[in-house]
Formats: sequence, structure tokens, C-alpha cells
Amino acid sequence: MSKTWLQITVVPLLILTGCATTGDTSTRNSIDPWEGWNRKVQTFNDNLDEYAMKPVAKGYRWVMPTFADQGVTNFFSNIDDIGVTINDFLQGKFTQGAADAGRFLLNTTVGLAGFFDVAETVDLKKHNEDFGQTLGVWGVPTGPYLVLPFFGPSTPRGVGGLAGDAAMNPISYLGLPVSTGLFALNAVDMRADYLNMEKIANEAAIDRYTFYRDAYLSRRNYLVNDGKIPEDDFFDEDFDEKGASPISPY
Repeated sequence: MSKTWLQITVVPLLILTGCATTGDTSTRNSIDPWEGWNRKVQTFNDNLDEYAMKPVAKGYRWVMPTFADQGVTNFFSNIDDIGVTINDFLQGKFTQGAADAGRFLLNTTVGLAGFFDVAETVDLKKHNEDFGQTLGVWGVPTGPYLVLPFFGPSTPRGVGGLAGDAAMNPISYLGLPVSTGLFALNAVDMRADYLNMEKIANEAAIDRYTFYRDAYLSRRNYLVNDGKIPEDDFFDEDFDEKGASPISPY
């Protein structure tokens, strides 16, 4: 996941979603029946971020030269392309899957294990596919909004997506000490990439909790539908009478 992609995709979506958080109360209750739990967990995560992750991320940015920081980001993005490629094929996107497989092979070899994004220079663009999206394409209902300790915004289907993503990530199989170290480095690198965007998101939020909830659900809806959002507003008719979402965000 590159810094450029985060800046031009995530932040505008967060701002647009945060400005459109006026919806029917009953609908919001149906997508967020666990709000009491979720708010407490978000507070826990926010405190953990404020007193642990953010200081570490700032220190990481201070000691890491820009080229090295980008190289680490590229390295983990390249590993992520393994899961992206698998999910391409699981979703029936065979042409995109072939392109993403080529992207991984090129960056792993010519790009020196992915530290250099050579594929971008030959117009092999980075795609965003994960197992949560695959489950959505397969028709698995999302369930209500759920905030997980440490992991943040999710849904019941998102939990399955996280498990699938971990199974597709080769880092998971390197042994506990190595895996833990690499996952921690990835988390710090990603947190450092978000430092400049945090102020924008926080200033746009009237209620921080609803802002991040609506932004998360809207973004997952966008990804599952490959940007082809139905005319029906997500917060008007997203949940059926059983509480399952036909156009699930995760």
C-alpha cells in the first residue's frame, strides 16, 4: 500500500463520508447494534494509538530516510500482492489476477524482493483485493459493524476476511518471533504513512466514532462493488429484514 494511494483514495473518501453522516436512526441502529461495545473498544484503541503506536511511528519516521521508508512500504505491498492475486482468481478476475501475478514476479526479481516498485514503471498498477471482499463477492452477509481490539473497524464477515488474509500471507509461516517482528514493522510503517492524514480526518469529524464507522462501511461497500455503487444509498436500504447486507462493505 503506497503513500500516494493512501493520500488520493482514503482521505477524500473519509472526508466525503464524514460530511454525509445524517441518516435514518433506525437504519443506523440496524447496522450498529453493538455501539456501546464498539465505542469502548474504539476508546481503548485510540488510547493505545496515542500512547504507543503514534510515538513509535513518529520515531520511525524521524530515523528512517525517505527512500528506506518507501522501500519498506514497497516490500510489504509486494508481499500483499500474493493475497491480492489469490483473491483475484477467487473472485473470477482472471485477467487482473494474471497482471497482479506478473506484478509480484517482476517486483520480487527486478525490484529486489519488492523494495523497488518496478512494476509501476511498466504500468502494472497496484490493486486492492482481500479475502473480506472475496466473501462479499461470494454473497456472504456482512453483519453489523464491529470494532475489534487492536485491529479496529470490522464486521463479523470482516473477521473471516482477516483470518483468510493471514492464511494467504507467507509471513504468517515464518515462525512466531520473525512473524511478530515483521507484522509489527508493517504496522508501524503503515501508521507512519497515516500521520499526515490524521489531522484532516479528525478535523472533518463532528463525532469521531460515527465518522470512522461510516467511512469504513462506505469504503468496504466501494471495494466489494469495485467502485460501482448502487443508486440506493448505503445507509437507506443496505440491510434486509434479517439484518444481512446485500451490498456488504467487508
